[in-house]
Amino acid sequence: MDWHSTLKGFQAYLLLEKSLSAHSIEAYIRDAEKLMEYVIISKIDLTPDKLTSDHLTSFIYYINDLGLEPKSQARIISGIRAFYKYMMMEDIIENDPSSLLEGPKLQRTLPDVLSYEEIDHMIGSIDMSLPHSQRNRAMLETLYACGLRVSELITLKISNFFSDQGFVKVLGKNNKERLIPIGASAIKHISLYLDTERKTLPVIAKNHEDTLFLNRRGKGLTRVMVFTLIKQYASQAGIRKSVSPHTFRHSFATHLVEGGADLRAVQEMLGHESILTTEIYTHLDRNYLRETMMKYHPLSKKEK
Repeated sequence: MDWHSTLKGFQAYLLLEKSLSAHSIEAYIRDAEKLMEYVIISKIDLTPDKLTSDHLTSFIYYINDLGLEPKSQARIISGIRAFYKYMMMEDIIENDPSSLLEGPKLQRTLPDVLSYEEIDHMIGSIDMSLPHSQRNRAMLETLYACGLRVSELITLKISNFFSDQGFVKVLGKNNKERLIPIGASAIKHISLYLDTERKTLPVIAKNHEDTLFLNRRGKGLTRVMVFTLIKQYASQAGIRKSVSPHTFRHSFATHLVEGGADLRAVQEMLGHESILTTEIYTHLDRNYLRETMMKYHPLSKKEK
C-alpha cells in the first residue's frame, strides 16, 4: 500500500477504534507523516509496509539530529508504534518492525507541591468582599479536596454534586466517570456559592444550566481563567513556587500518600489508568521522608 492510502486508513482507524481527542489524532497522523517525510528526503523509495527495523532506527537517529527534546522524540516513537499496530491489525504487514524501537531515556521530574499551610494561606488570601470571591473560594477548595484536573473542575455539574453523601461525580479522560469523596469544607463553600453568587446571576446561558461554576455572563469558565486566578492568589499569598491548577492535584495526592493512604485508592480518586502513574507520589513521599530525616535526625548532622 502507498503512503497516502495507508495514512488515510490509519486516520480512520484512530477515529473509529480509539477514544482519542481530535488533538491526539492529529498528533498521531503528524508523527506518521514525519516518517513519510524522512523516507522521501532519504530517497528510500519504499512503502510503509516494506520498511524494516533498520529503516526505523535510522529514522530515530534522524529525529534526534533535528534537536528535538527527548519528550518530543518519545511521543513521535509512540505515534510510529501506533501506526504499525494499525498495519498489523489490518494484515498489511506480518511482522512489526517498530517493536524493538527504543526511545530516549526520559528524566522523571517531580512536580511542585504545596504544603497544607501554603494551600490554606492561598485560600485565605481571597478577598471575600470582591465579586466572585465565593465562587473562587469554592473552586480552590474543590481542587484540593478532590484532586481534580482543571478540565474536570470547569465541567463539574450541579447534578453530580452529592453533598448529603459527600461525593462528586466527574467526567475524566476518555469520558470515564468516577466518584470522588469531597470534604466538609469544600461542601460548605460550594453550597454557599450555590445559595448566593450563582443564584443571583442575571442570566444563565443555554446548555450551562447544570454547570456548577459560571462566569458573570452565565457561561462555564475557561481553563485559562482558572489558571490566572490561581496565579493571582499564589502571588497574593507570597508563594514563590510554580503554581497552577495541577499543583493542587499533585498536592492532594502527595498529602494522601504522606498520610498513609492506599496507593490503589489514590489511583482511583485521581482517575489514573495505570498504577505506575500514581507511583510518582511514592517517590515524592520518599523524598519528603528523607528531607525530614536529614533535618531532624541527630546523626544526619554529624560530620563523617
